[in-house]
Amino acid sequence: MKTFMPGFRQLLDSLSDGVYFVDRQRTISFWNRTAEHITGFRSGEMLGTRCQDNLLRHVNAEGLLLCTEHCPLVKAMEQDQSAEADVFLHHKGGHRLPVRVRISPVHDPAGNVVGAVELFADLSEKTGILLQLEEMRRLALVDALTGLVNRTGMERELEIRLQERFRYDWPLGVMFFDIDHFKAVNDTYGHDVGDEVLKLVANTLKSNCRPFDSFCRWGGEEFVGLLRNVDAATLLQVAERVRMLVEESFILHHGTRLGVTISIGGTLARTEDSAESLIRRADQLMYQSKQAGRNRVTCDVA
Repeated sequence: MKTFMPGFRQLLDSLSDGVYFVDRQRTISFWNRTAEHITGFRSGEMLGTRCQDNLLRHVNAEGLLLCTEHCPLVKAMEQDQSAEADVFLHHKGGHRLPVRVRISPVHDPAGNVVGAVELFADLSEKTGILLQLEEMRRLALVDALTGLVNRTGMERELEIRLQERFRYDWPLGVMFFDIDHFKAVNDTYGHDVGDEVLKLVANTLKSNCRPFDSFCRWGGEEFVGLLRNVDAATLLQVAERVRMLVEESFILHHGTRLGVTISIGGTLARTEDSAESLIRRADQLMYQSKQAGRNRVTCDVA
């Protein structure tokens, strides 16, 4: 699996899916160009490493680390059958990215399993949010550091969504969240690293939100999310997933992993709500998460 004919390599590089090959020890022997594009990791950084070295650090929707246990690659090779799963990989930029992986065992001429090939596709709903951000950028409503909508843009968006809520009875959820101990990050590592942490959180949001939801940098280390057409269960589910994905993300600072957590408050818009009352309630719920120990979600809905 280490040597490919030039035409075969060119074919693999032209695929829209990321592709990599591993042997029975899960050592990576091939990494195509699309894999580089999706993950940010160059081929030279990945070849010779093993899945259990945890560069990609796949986790499932519950936050279970798959590279050290419950690995779909191991399952495919041990059971000699194909496997498929939706997981979140660790992008080189630090954030989490949703991907669908499809794995098939690879056999030698005698029929023995000698490795596996994994194809993975980017599942992030980028098109809608990129178009939205481009329009916001045109109107100077985008935060220069994170690339998210800024507070002014979100205030405008919130007024529009509240009008829809009252006119059409469309459910609207709000998440208010804050990076835990962010001042300590700035004080310990400097503001440049603090900026990288802010971008890490923003990229996690941009890569994992639905195209019809909106997220903004509200100010400092605070962020706000508007979730359209959600019920209480979906609001809680999305908030927990965002919390988990940020917790499982990290940047490398002088070779050391640096990660953060967030505290979230979530609420659904009520008939009597103004933009101010809705944000204030979500903010208060976020502080309840802080007081309860941080790195958690507090919602005022069942």
